[in-house]
Amino acid sequence: MASRRTSSQQLARRVAETAWAAPLVVSHRLQRMAAAGRRPSERDRREFSRMGWEKVAAFHESWAAMALEGWRVQQALWWSMLGSLWAPWWSGGRGRRPDATRALLGIAGHGLAPVHRRALANARRLGGIAGGASRR
Repeated sequence: MASRRTSSQQLARRVAETAWAAPLVVSHRLQRMAAAGRRPSERDRREFSRMGWEKVAAFHESWAAMALEGWRVQQALWWSMLGSLWAPWWSGGRGRRPDATRALLGIAGHGLAPVHRRALANARRLGGIAGGASRR
């Protein structure tokens, strides 16, 4: 399991990469919409449709990932509480209680992952990245 520092650094890196890639993708797509004019080609219509469906899919994936991670944290907290009530002398006072900051970073990281993945993939596909961002 990653430490809090590693988790926060990884989340910060993902936020920065997403904040860098998303405007590139948006500007490319807006330029493409402007160039397509009133009668977009079949290729442009597919890209515009894909653009909408990707946002819906990323929202659903993010929501599901955050709900699952929240459920995992809740279960860990519940087991910690149950263990402390059942036999507090077993753990020597060092229960495996989840850290709130780590739990929130985990939930945020799981929620950002689908958006980050799609933003970077679109930036690569649409030519916004010349081989730059890492795939961690």
